[in-house]
Amino acid sequence: MRETFGIFADVLLPNVAKGVILRRPKMVALAERLDLDRRAVRRMQRLRNSYGSGPLLLRIPVRSQAIILSPTHVHQVLEVSPEPFATASSEKRAAQSHFQPKGVLISHGAERADRRRFNTAVLETDRPIHHLAAHFFDVVSEEANHMLAEAQRRGVLSWDVFVVSLFRLVRRVVLGDTASDDHALTDMLAQLRADANWAFLHPKPRQLRRQFYARLNEHLARAEPGSLASVIATRPATNTTAPASQVPQWLFAFDAAGIATFRTLALLAAHPAQAEQAQHEIQRSTGAAQKQLPYLRACVLEAVRLWPTTPMILRETTRETTWQTGIMPAKTGILIFVPFFHRDDQRLVYADRFAPELWLNQQPAEHWPLIPFSGGPAVCAGQNIVLLLTSAMLAALLAGRQVQAQPPIYLDARQRMPATLNNYALRFAFYPR
Repeated sequence: MRETFGIFADVLLPNVAKGVILRRPKMVALAERLDLDRRAVRRMQRLRNSYGSGPLLLRIPVRSQAIILSPTHVHQVLEVSPEPFATASSEKRAAQSHFQPKGVLISHGAERADRRRFNTAVLETDRPIHHLAAHFFDVVSEEANHMLAEAQRRGVLSWDVFVVSLFRLVRRVVLGDTASDDHALTDMLAQLRADANWAFLHPKPRQLRRQFYARLNEHLARAEPGSLASVIATRPATNTTAPASQVPQWLFAFDAAGIATFRTLALLAAHPAQAEQAQHEIQRSTGAAQKQLPYLRACVLEAVRLWPTTPMILRETTRETTWQTGIMPAKTGILIFVPFFHRDDQRLVYADRFAPELWLNQQPAEHWPLIPFSGGPAVCAGQNIVLLLTSAMLAALLAGRQVQAQPPIYLDARQRMPATLNNYALRFAFYPR
């Protein structure tokens, strides 16, 4: 019981409080100030040191809950998802049904297979460069110029300025230029996500959800050339695919992508050698090479390793499963706490430093679970399109410019990176090189 309480107090509660579906900026600031994420990692290390490889099975009133402690078990769970380790855990269904009741992440069996196929086809999961990349780069360039102009006017690029252009970019990429200024659509989704933070404790806002989908479907019906909506219109769908219900996930996932981009700017501002390497890549990137940007992609991946935007990967067993320590019952919730594996300074020499080289010419997750976008058959379907757009945005902001962090937050390359980085308080100034 003592261990259950410790996990709840140090791991589960702080992460739920920060907002699982929509971040709560005040709670993110509090977590940074109190160093709650490092406390959570320390708790997990003590569990591993006390109980070995696990999994550690907790007995709670509602159901059994398992905590994964071993890298081997992380790979085991991810590689055989979604059966018998379903992605549609009860917590995830309770939260995401608020805004995407037929979304792939809370589907199972034949429905999930069909919806996953559709997501993979539209987002081109297996391709590092989406076939619409040329148009996407034009959109990124325009929105980056808006950010830089506003930053010059105000003296700094703050999160509030960044996020306005970010979501304009997202609407243009997903729905087309006509949706560029449809802030109401994004605001509706944000309210639905805020309600989803409370999962089953908050009644589902059915009227708002109907209004949101009515507005979303108007944009999708145009199938505007150059947008993902145009790809949706050409991909086969069945009676269970529910194309519109897949789109909210794409729209809101870019919130996390924006957070990662802003944190990457903070890392590059604090690490001159890596910033210089990024500049060399930007200067050399012309034509087809412009779409690759492997070093900037590695920097984004490293930002998400240091500060995972999805800190808790949830699964639920569909049947009894056998482990070295015994039988795990069906309907057991499984938690992979990602920061534990990313920042385990008892095992990783690079745990608390900025190390983009990890992601170049190798796949670190093959040996140790560095899983910024999850892994296995249920890996994030939008991983490559997110890396495409975030690296392009960084290139557009940094081309010929030096970035400097402004008060109140600075990172120091001579010290370990903080366990939490409050993106909402970051501010940057740009100067000609």
